Amino acid sequence: MHTDTNVLRYLESSALNTPHAVAVVEGQESLTYAELAEQAKRVGSELARRGARGHAVVIAMEKGIRTLCVMMGALYAGGYYVPVDIGVPEGRMEYILDVLECPLVVLDRSGTCIPDCANWYEQTMDVADLMVGSLDEALLHEARCATLADDPAYVMFTSGSTGVPKGVAISHRAIRCFIDAFVAVLEIRADDRIGNQAPFDFDVSTKDIYSAFATGAALVIVPRELFMQPLALMAYLSEQRVTVLIWAVAALCIVSAYHSFNQLSLPDLRIVAFSGEAMPWRHLREWFEHVAQATFYNLYGPTEITCNCLYLRLDSHREYKDGVPLGSALPHCDVLLIDSEGEEVRQPGVPGEIVVRGPSLALGYVGACEQTRRAFTQNPLHERFPDRVYHTGDLAVVSERGELYFHGRKDNQIKHMGHRIELEEIDLAVEKMPKVRRCRCVYDSRRRRLRAYYEGDASEVEVRRFVAGGLPFYMRPSTVRRVSGMPLNKNGKVDRAQLLEQTYRMGSLGGE
Repeated sequence: MHTDTNVLRYLESSALNTPHAVAVVEGQESLTYAELAEQAKRVGSELARRGARGHAVVIAMEKGIRTLCVMMGALYAGGYYVPVDIGVPEGRMEYILDVLECPLVVLDRSGTCIPDCANWYEQTMDVADLMVGSLDEALLHEARCATLADDPAYVMFTSGSTGVPKGVAISHRAIRCFIDAFVAVLEIRADDRIGNQAPFDFDVSTKDIYSAFATGAALVIVPRELFMQPLALMAYLSEQRVTVLIWAVAALCIVSAYHSFNQLSLPDLRIVAFSGEAMPWRHLREWFEHVAQATFYNLYGPTEITCNCLYLRLDSHREYKDGVPLGSALPHCDVLLIDSEGEEVRQPGVPGEIVVRGPSLALGYVGACEQTRRAFTQNPLHERFPDRVYHTGDLAVVSERGELYFHGRKDNQIKHMGHRIELEEIDLAVEKMPKVRRCRCVYDSRRRRLRAYYEGDASEVEVRRFVAGGLPFYMRPSTVRRVSGMPLNKNGKVDRAQLLEQTYRMGSLGGE
C-alpha cells in the first residue's frame, strides 16, 4: 500500500486522533473530523463506481463543506480534483474539459449559478446524489493501493501569459512536503481556527485546507460576500474566534482601507500571513498597530511550486517603507537567483530570476509538454545529475543588508519611452508619499501611457508633485486617479486591467 504518502493521511490522522473536533465550519453548519472523513468516503465510493479512478473530477461549485467533501472524495476514489470558478466562461470550460480528456464534472444543481456545461456535457453529476452514496471500503482500498505519491492530487488552472489557461498538476508528495514544512514554520496548532478567504480554485486555499487537516485545526469558511462588507467581515471573524489568516494582500487591505479597526477588534488572531502581491507599508502598519498580539508572515511562491517557497517573519517594530523582503526558503526547498547567463547572482542590487528546486515542484502543465519543458528544466548551475528546477519568471534583487526583494516580472516588464519599467517600482514609489495607502500603476497600451491609481487622503495634485520629484520622467504616470477602492479579481488580487477599463468607461481621460 502507498498510504504513507497519500495526502488523505492528514484527514485520516485527525479523524483517528480527534474524531469529535470540528474540522470545517460554514455558517451555521459544521462537520467533525470523523464526520468529514465518513462523508468524503461516501462521496469517494460513488465517484469510484462512476469511473473516477485515475481521472480528473472537475468541481464547478461554490466553496463550502460539500465542495470539500467532493475534493476529498475524488482522492478517495483514486482520482484528482480540479476546482473551477462557478462563473467560468463556456469557452474556458470547454478548453479545460478538452485538456483533461473527458473528466467527470460535479455540479450543484440546487445552486443559484450553474455552469453552462450542465446543458451540453454528458458526464456531469449532481453533488446531492454523491452525498447520499453508500460506502464501499473494498473499492476505496483498491483505489488507495493504486495511488502513488507522484500521482496528481489536484490540478488548478491559472491564467497563462498567452491567454490560454495552464493546468498545473500537483502531486500528493508535493503537498505533503510543503504542508509539513509550512505548519512547522508558522507553528499552526490543533486549537487554531483558520479563516479561509481564498476560493478553492486558487492555491492559497491549499494552505488553509491541509494546514487544518495536518494539525487537527478547524477550517472556517468565510462567505465570499463579506469581502465587500469590511465591518461585517470583521464581526464574522470575531464571532468565529478565528486565530489564523492566510490571505491575499488585497483581502487584508479591505479591512485596513476602511479603518475598520476603529470600530471592531480581532483579539483572537495570533497568525496573519499574506501573499500574492506587495503589501503596502501603511496597510501593514495599521495591522501591526491594531493586531499587536499576532505574528505576521510575508509569503512568496507561484502555483507551480505548491504554494510557497519563501517566507519572512516580520518585525512589528521595523518600518518597511522600502518594501517587505521575501525572506528565506522554507526548509523543504531551495531558492536560487539566476541571471540571464544561467549564473547565480550574488552581487547586491543585480536582478536575477527566482528559480526553485525541491520535492514540491509541480508535475507540470496538463496537456502542454513543450510549455512544461520550458518552465521546468535542469538546474542551470550543474549537469552532474538530474536536478529539476522551476523558473518562476519573477525577478528579485539582494539588498546591501543581504535581504531578498521582489523586483517585478520578467514577462511583465513594459517598455515605455525607450526604457524597461517595472510597474511595481512605481507602485512602491507612490506609496512612500504621506497620506497614500496603496497605489497600483497600469500601462495603457492603447494610448501608450502610464496611469496610476491610489487610495488615500492625498489630493491628485499632491501625488503628481510627489511623483515628479521622486521618479525619472519616463516613469511618471500621465494620469493619477484617486479611487475609493481597488477592484479585485476572483483570487483576491488587485485587478489592474479592470482599473483601466473603469477609467475608459467613465470617459475620464479628458482630451488625450
